Amino acid sequence: MFKTIENFVGRTPLVELKRIPGETSNTILAKLEGNNPAGSVKDRPALSMIKHAQKRGDIQPGDTLIEATSGNTGIALSMAAAIMGYRMILVMPENLSIERRQAMSAFGAEIILTPKEGGMEKARDIAEKMCEEGKGVILDQFASPDNPLAHYEGTAPEIWRDTDGKITHFVSSMGTTGTIMGCARYFSEKKSAIEIIGVQPEEGSQIPGIRKWPANYLPKIYDPKRVSRIILVSQHEAETMTRRLAREEGIFAGVSSGGALAAALKVSAELDNAVIVFIVCDRGDRYLSTSVFN
Repeated sequence: MFKTIENFVGRTPLVELKRIPGETSNTILAKLEGNNPAGSVKDRPALSMIKHAQKRGDIQPGDTLIEATSGNTGIALSMAAAIMGYRMILVMPENLSIERRQAMSAFGAEIILTPKEGGMEKARDIAEKMCEEGKGVILDQFASPDNPLAHYEGTAPEIWRDTDGKITHFVSSMGTTGTIMGCARYFSEKKSAIEIIGVQPEEGSQIPGIRKWPANYLPKIYDPKRVSRIILVSQHEAETMTRRLAREEGIFAGVSSGGALAAALKVSAELDNAVIVFIVCDRGDRYLSTSVFN
């Protein structure tokens, strides 16, 4: 029996950085989520949310799905909707990269742009209003337990297997917080000593894929008790490390990945003989129209 595209979501490579870490007894490993079919870590929760909602009877093929997104979830949901026969409406701030919009459109999604001044908060408000008006169903990546479940069942077990259980520190940029929540839950069940490090932007920094939410917009799936510590990174640090990943390690990634690497290096500077895994959320080709690689 031949496989379909959805069978290739997950099982992404875990690779060791050789040049950027410098002289150290630590091992720094990058989980290459850009290798998923639609190009990001969000392929996992997108497929998970649609499949589980369908299994529960909340949705059925032919329905219209609505989601507020900053990019990667929208692309992943567009792919999953195309696979499974749903109409997809995505609500997103107008200032996000043109490559992301084009990818969503390529999968057949309808895009509604919101004012950049309102950010993702405004996009979320508009999506909820559309749902209330009966224009579609919101899967809600910020509240759906099927988001972190995808990482509990997939991402974390893969990391555990590929490190032979030797992982000591897990570093993840925080957006919806699905990745860090699902992985933290799994690792806590395997070895409580694993330190879970979340990455957020410094005040005034705008890093695609990394957010620090106002209290009333904090994702409902987020449990602060599962995070050992939070490291703040600047936009300059994130962009610099994104360029270095490409030029020194051959890993062409997005800016949130550079932020996660910056945090991983800060952790590494404090340790000896550690195994540090960080998430490379997506590919760099989604940011070519920005100034990151100039």
